[in-house]
Amino acid sequence: MKHLLMTVLIPAFMLGALIATPVMAQDKAKAEKGKATVKVLFENDKVRVVEATFKPGDEGPNVARPFRVQRVLKGGTMQRTYADGKTEKLDYKTGQVNGAGPDPAFTPKNIGKTDVVLYVVFLKDPKK
Repeated sequence: MKHLLMTVLIPAFMLGALIATPVMAQDKAKAEKGKATVKVLFENDKVRVVEATFKPGDEGPNVARPFRVQRVLKGGTMQRTYADGKTEKLDYKTGQVNGAGPDPAFTPKNIGKTDVVLYVVFLKDPKK
């Protein structure tokens, strides 16, 4: 019995380690210093659902954003900087839900002292 467990369990643990290592490496590669971490939770031809985490000082991509609904999982203070240099300060409260957009391109930045975590559902343009 002991021999059977050893011949089954050891290879199983080794296989598990081989599978887990690339996943952990991918997660670390996505976490760039100064950049928000965006995890895609679901996507199809109609919506894209993400969880975006902004550590203090982190910025998101400077892109136009379609209509979206977002829920604030962890609140804090964000700033949007638009192409023309105009800035807008936003205070997100934990639990807050709002719809926004479509918006012109802007760079979001966490200017607060705590992480900001957003759960966002982006609506995609219908195929024509």
